[in-house]
Amino acid sequence: MQSGHREKPHVLPLDSIRGIAATSVVIHHLLLMPTFLAAFPHNAWINGSFFRSAWLLVDLFFVLSGIVMSLSYVDGDFGRFSLRDFLVRRLARVYPLHIVMLLANLLFRLLRIGLVTAGVVAATPAAFEVNNTYSFILNLFLLHSMGFIDYLSWNAPSWSISVEFYTYVIFGLVLLLAQRFGSSISFYVTSALIAASSLVFIIVVLDKPSLGLQTDFGILRCFTSFFLGALAVRIVKDVPRKVSPFLQGALQLAAMIASVVLVSMVEAYPAASFLAPIVFAFFLGSLLAFPNAKLIPRMLVAGPLVWMGRRSYSIYMVHALIVLLAEYFVRALGQRNIAALDSILPGLPATANLVVSLAAVLVVSHFTYLYVEIGGGKLLRSVFGGQGRFTTSPEPSARPSN
Repeated sequence: MQSGHREKPHVLPLDSIRGIAATSVVIHHLLLMPTFLAAFPHNAWINGSFFRSAWLLVDLFFVLSGIVMSLSYVDGDFGRFSLRDFLVRRLARVYPLHIVMLLANLLFRLLRIGLVTAGVVAATPAAFEVNNTYSFILNLFLLHSMGFIDYLSWNAPSWSISVEFYTYVIFGLVLLLAQRFGSSISFYVTSALIAASSLVFIIVVLDKPSLGLQTDFGILRCFTSFFLGALAVRIVKDVPRKVSPFLQGALQLAAMIASVVLVSMVEAYPAASFLAPIVFAFFLGSLLAFPNAKLIPRMLVAGPLVWMGRRSYSIYMVHALIVLLAEYFVRALGQRNIAALDSILPGLPATANLVVSLAAVLVVSHFTYLYVEIGGGKLLRSVFGGQGRFTTSPEPSARPSN
């Protein structure tokens, strides 16, 4: 059976949210890297609890992915789903940039070893030494956050890409089974069970103090948020559309404020992070339910936000290496020069480092988006694309239920 997938148009507000979240994660790391905390006498001027806890926005990425996948493959292509074509598209989306950044980190490591051997630079902290052959091979197969090692390695942010890719596999298998039964409802019921059981396992069995899992059962964190996002698409269908414009805007604004407040609370109350998937799903679901509301959706289609949104994956994936380079620059600048700058205006060097580093991330992301994400994705689809072999369809008399 020919693959029936049709590319869906971007929901621009959701794109922009992704860009804001990715940029916030970059700021989070620029604020809290130990090198910067030790080097700068005063923190950057935007050092707030929201950015210090912006690690939680990774769960917003997961919820968003669940929403987008459900919109495209459950609402859009149910009955025509091809597991092979789906996985090829997902691999083409995430792998080119992942492999380029993995190789960039390898080249940087080799260069560093050469410079250390020559006595040009001092050895970096021991944590860098987790980048070994074994972890490199795991990164090649996107297995580096699937429990084979208990530390972040190479391009650290890619831990979430590792768990998300294998979440795609589970999503595809669940959808394939639901398609065999000819009922989309069975997909959403299974999604609810996966999300709920994953969260309960994290809280009750693992007894984790927060949702901040990465290599340690990070896939359960992804399951929780991703499948809750998928479920949100079904719930949005039952939301009455005849809601006053004022109430639409009020709901979206309240959901956005709740999301910001929740993230800001997590620093003081880590357990509040367990509510994040639900709050994020409510916020993103409100944008999906009321796309024509006058306030939040119109703000989110501003040109710069859409630009960042389309480059959000690059922003997220390239920033760790640029932050690492910034660390070397700060060390080379020296404590005396930094103190002199800080004496002019407290927080100036930390803020300048944040602004320059973030600008560098945005510039590099623009080019990786154009030439690695888009170009590499096309190349990978051309190599592995074609008719799906793992395609099923319901019996001729069956109809997908809503």
